[in-house]
Amino acid sequence: MTTTSSGPAAGARLSPVTVMTFASASIPIQALVLSISVHFPRYFASEVGLPLAMVGAAFAMVRLIDIPIDTFLGMAMDRTRTRFGRYRVWLVLGTPVMMAGLYLLLQANSSTSQLGLSGMLLFLYLGYSMVYLSHLAWGGVLGPSYEQRNKVFGAVIGLGVAGAVAVLVIPIVLQQQGASDAEGVRAMMWFIIAALPVTVALVVATTPEKLTLEAPTKIRIADYLVLLRRPNVVRLLAADLCATLGPGWMAALYLFYFQDGRGFSLAGANILLMIYIAAGFVGAPFTAWLGNRVGKHYGLLVTTTVYSLGLVLVPFLPAGSFAAFVPGMFVMGAMQAGTVVMIRALTGDIADEVRLENGREWMGLMYALTIATTKIASGLSALTFVLLAAIGYQATAGAANTREAIDALQLVFIVGPIFFVMVAGFCFLGYKLTPARHAEIRRELEARDAAYAEAPTLGGLTGDEMVVKP
Repeated sequence: MTTTSSGPAAGARLSPVTVMTFASASIPIQALVLSISVHFPRYFASEVGLPLAMVGAAFAMVRLIDIPIDTFLGMAMDRTRTRFGRYRVWLVLGTPVMMAGLYLLLQANSSTSQLGLSGMLLFLYLGYSMVYLSHLAWGGVLGPSYEQRNKVFGAVIGLGVAGAVAVLVIPIVLQQQGASDAEGVRAMMWFIIAALPVTVALVVATTPEKLTLEAPTKIRIADYLVLLRRPNVVRLLAADLCATLGPGWMAALYLFYFQDGRGFSLAGANILLMIYIAAGFVGAPFTAWLGNRVGKHYGLLVTTTVYSLGLVLVPFLPAGSFAAFVPGMFVMGAMQAGTVVMIRALTGDIADEVRLENGREWMGLMYALTIATTKIASGLSALTFVLLAAIGYQATAGAANTREAIDALQLVFIVGPIFFVMVAGFCFLGYKLTPARHAEIRRELEARDAAYAEAPTLGGLTGDEMVVKP
């Protein structure tokens, strides 16, 4: 490994190979995200044989503990200074922790206690947070310009779709070969364990990382409050909360709606879901391109508006017609992935704005804040089951529901997501951090960085070590 003052910091254009290689780490990351959301809780309750209430309590408790951990990790990452890099260090350290957490879960059995399961999950979540957060923050500094940041996160979200699709396909393929549901989930875990070190090694070996030099500062909880008082940060977090809550709301009710409300079989509903997720391959790069043409905040307004209009049309499509639903599911899936691209890219832009005014790196903490709102939204989406009970819908397998209950289910499925997703877009009305304004911010930051580079030493690093090359 050598160091040089050339690279992204000097305005070099990122090659497509560099961007795609960096984004490859999102494959195991997003595979884990989907597995935790869809497969793991059912696996522990139905296949391992743990009580459902215990599984739910363990997942809920660990998620609550994990949110403040993300905040601490974000602040710690921003204050890390080594010749090996800043976020690079945390990505490498988090990889074995995440792998070990998955391996521990593979050892769970019917005698595992709630405390034991919670400990395994906490270990996994700690490694996941280290890997996911450092990867996002590194992406924020890898492509510092307005256009580059869109391309980086378009690739990150796009390749993340590959991981999500893989963990949907793995159990299907294995079941066709006679494997059980439990064997399918365990194969998903082994896929993630195998893919993570390979992709992280590719990232570390090929991707440069800019080190923002600044006077050393201590980790302070007050930093959290500094960000929460900024209007652009508040609008970002509100948008992220609503943009996650809308699709999460739909995900919780998805199978009930498409089976009982729209007349699809379980297999048909799952195929439509796969089309929805796979559409991110198109939606992520398209929205990155759109954001560079019209501005990220307008790109977000486009994705959220098209998504909501697509939902408005869903109740009018003929029940059970696969051909009629495929185009709409594809477009909505593409727009949902595009929304995530815009929010992740906007996060980096706002972090630049804060750094210009405060003189410190905030990239890690900014992404920690958005991860926290995403997790809160995921938890709130579970409240849809309370609504199901309130409208009299029976979720038990084989239960006979009244026409009124099914109609209410369809209304709940549509209205909530339309509202929240539209609010996410409206949060950026009147947004002033335009491409032109961000270009000014980057010029000022680069001038400041150049001044730091001329200093003999700062924080244990010299000026010629501002960019770490593999």
